[in-house]
Amino acid sequence: MIRAVVWNEGLHERDNAKVREIYPDGLHEAIAAGLRDPDGGEEIAAETALLTDPEQGLPEERLAETDVLLWWGHRAHEQVDDAVAERVQKHVLAGMGLIVLHSGHFSKPFLRLMGTSGTLRWRVAGEAGERERIWPVNPGHPIARGIDDHLVIEGEEMYGEPFGVPEPDETVFISWFQGGEVFRSGLCWNRGAGKVFYFRPGHETFPTYRHAGVLRVIRNAVRWAAPRGGRHAQKVWRVPAEQAPEPVWRTAEAAL
Repeated sequence: MIRAVVWNEGLHERDNAKVREIYPDGLHEAIAAGLRDPDGGEEIAAETALLTDPEQGLPEERLAETDVLLWWGHRAHEQVDDAVAERVQKHVLAGMGLIVLHSGHFSKPFLRLMGTSGTLRWRVAGEAGERERIWPVNPGHPIARGIDDHLVIEGEEMYGEPFGVPEPDETVFISWFQGGEVFRSGLCWNRGAGKVFYFRPGHETFPTYRHAGVLRVIRNAVRWAAPRGGRHAQKVWRVPAEQAPEPVWRTAEAAL
């Protein structure tokens, strides 16, 4: 069984009646419910965490027991403690999977792991919604499993290129929007012993996390990102000369 935690700011549901109407239990609960769907794949035990929880929902002990962390953030990126972001980064480097959703491209953990700006193009009138077609450009990838031809979301916020991220190790999806833009909407990276997947859809004022195809992709991504073979803590090793795999014949003094 894969142990997943869905992290959410939890602020839009509190402050926006439209978001509350779509997600009365919060975006995090809608995503977690989708992960628990018994679709024939490896079972996923999904819990949730909020920005307002103690230690922002992600204490060391919890992350140590998490196989895959899913991150949804939008308007409170700067409210995430640097210590929490560093903790998440450390666990990803040691093998925990990270799925970054929608506006999480500006989250502290994602930017730490990418080392870039995360900037992109977006439409100011995005609340109006545009049709999005999500095309699997790597249909044989495990994250695209079960997606027939492409996905259609009738109303979503537009994101467009250029996207300020490092060249991905794999591109799984590209999106086209009704206004004409395209966007690399499903990207994979390896970071240390961990795997990172960014998936674009999920603006809070649209019922995107009720879309069966979107939830299928997220489940696939969790299974792809889950660590196999345990964690591998990042260490700095100081190896004495007498413990070298081969004899060390010359000392520093002798080399002078």
